[in-house]
Amino acid sequence: MSPVRRCSRTACGRPAVATLTYVYADSTAVLGPLATYAEPHCYDLCAEHSERLTAPRGWEVVRLADSAGPARPRGDDLEALADAVREAARPQDRPAAPGHRTPDPAPRPAPDPQLPTTRRAHLRVLRSPDS
Repeated sequence: MSPVRRCSRTACGRPAVATLTYVYADSTAVLGPLATYAEPHCYDLCAEHSERLTAPRGWEVVRLADSAGPARPRGDDLEALADAVREAARPQDRPAAPGHRTPDPAPRPAPDPQLPTTRRAHLRVLRSPDS
């Protein structure tokens, strides 16, 4: 098997330079730089096929710019990711739909007063009793 990924189009053996992904919920075809790994739901395309790509009627094609090198996470990217994780971890205060009863949350065990703890945001560090 060749280490070079090839274009997914039938009878095209040229090297792939871009990856095509469909977002069915948004009726969007996203064409971006070649993905790091081959995915079963994505299509690798050569330069010619990626330039000539068209989408079905009613669909939008989004072409992502190819950066000159591998993208490295910046500090603000990592902070945004941390903020998104914190937001997802927050309990949701939504009113129940009419006729539906929300289940009671599972009771949490009381912390052991013998073990020292350090509270940091929504995470808790438990110290080993041996240390």
